[in-house]
Amino acid sequence: MAWFKEWFNTPYYHILYKDRDFQEAENFISHLTDFLKLPKGSKIIDLACGKGRHSVFLHKMGYDVLGVDLSEESILFTKQFETSGLNFEVHDMRDEIFGNLVDEKVDAVFNLFTSFGYFEDENDDKKVFSSVRNALKKDGIFVLDFLNERFVKNTLVPETIIKKGEIDFFIKKRIENQHVIKDIIFKDENGIPHEYFEKVKLHTVEEITSLAEKSGFSVEKIFGNYHLEDFDLENSPRCIFILKSN
Repeated sequence: MAWFKEWFNTPYYHILYKDRDFQEAENFISHLTDFLKLPKGSKIIDLACGKGRHSVFLHKMGYDVLGVDLSEESILFTKQFETSGLNFEVHDMRDEIFGNLVDEKVDAVFNLFTSFGYFEDENDDKKVFSSVRNALKKDGIFVLDFLNERFVKNTLVPETIIKKGEIDFFIKKRIENQHVIKDIIFKDENGIPHEYFEKVKLHTVEEITSLAEKSGFSVEKIFGNYHLEDFDLENSPRCIFILKSN
């Protein structure tokens, strides 16, 4: 089983990441939709939506949102938020969206907070871009929010401990074969040891640009952080691509 299918469906994944900064995320999405000038009522797919925090906020802003995620546990949780104009479905981002989950082309697809780079086979990355391209209207927008590969290499902290309730998560990070690997080691509430890992390929700006252009997108803009400041290769923590379907 792929690491992400196993890890994302455990309750411990959600415990480790439960205190993510909602205010930062909402501010980012507000700035993003302002920049894109997306009219209210636009159809947006939140690709790899997790527990739906961004989908819910986008819907509150007036958008018609479909959140999709590989994790059955996450989507089961998000079902409580469903209402007119806000829906959630289990979906592997490598599979076609148009014709399976939606019958009408959409205005935008958002893939936020490092939900890309999980796959070993570069053909799987191509499948993601192809699925997104096929789901978008002409001149539709694909937002790909990814790590800045150079910044990760320059700032990597090899070991840290994160305490969540009664659980101490021992986090070890390393870079190996152009992947950043995070080992996650802990004992649960009953003292039973667990070990998982996350592995994300460190795509360069050039690699993502090439993949996007070959998939039928043009690069409109690259931002370097959640305040939508210009991208700087050495200092920007993020690499946020604004892509337009041709």
